[in-house]
Amino acid sequence: MEFLSEVSTVALIQTIFWFLAGIISFYFSIGNARIWTSISLGFFLIFISQAYLLAPWSDYPRLAAIHYIIGTISIMVMTHGFQEYYVFSRTLEVGGSKWLVYLACLVVILLSTLFVFINPEPTYNVLRNIRMIENANWVFLSLINIDMIRKIYMQVRDSVIANGFIAFGIVFVCIFLWKGSELYLQVFCWDNDWSLFMQSIGAYHNIDYPGRVNFSLLVNQVAGLLSGLSVGGTFIYLFRLLR
Repeated sequence: MEFLSEVSTVALIQTIFWFLAGIISFYFSIGNARIWTSISLGFFLIFISQAYLLAPWSDYPRLAAIHYIIGTISIMVMTHGFQEYYVFSRTLEVGGSKWLVYLACLVVILLSTLFVFINPEPTYNVLRNIRMIENANWVFLSLINIDMIRKIYMQVRDSVIANGFIAFGIVFVCIFLWKGSELYLQVFCWDNDWSLFMQSIGAYHNIDYPGRVNFSLLVNQVAGLLSGLSVGGTFIYLFRLLR
């Protein structure tokens, strides 16, 4: 498959975009109202979940598992943030503090890390299962967030930040395509992780539909790049509005 040789380069570019988007979103959460904290922190955690691709120790199975779990946590935190904002847009009330959000995320990540280390080292197949769970969560919750953003937009459409929520909607469409295309490949055992698993047991795996695989890989790479760019652009726009 011609796209497989480009995966490492695309992953590098994608991670750089998510690094920029993650730093911008985290800085945005520090400099703005508590209501944005969970949303911004969730986007920052996506960068953390992608960053292992650049690490020299990325082949360690437990480290890979931790990053996949952080990816799952990130979409959950983000979804909680948009639900919180929807309640705020209707009631103008929000509870808790920024540090409570940061601390809660840190505790969940530490407990997840402990869970990984007290269990047997993940095999290729186990890592693939964890990644499929992550992608399934992303696909489902991205659809939930698109609907939630639509509802928030209806509440704030006359405010100066209304266009920011349109941008967030575009972000989640890109994320849905990014994670959804990868999940599609995993469901049909066309993903690279499955190929590695088959190689580890000395089996041969034939791809019957190379056209569909190459198209899905292209969608995955392009949507991943666009999601990072759109997140960074959205937070820059909102930062300039709300600073």
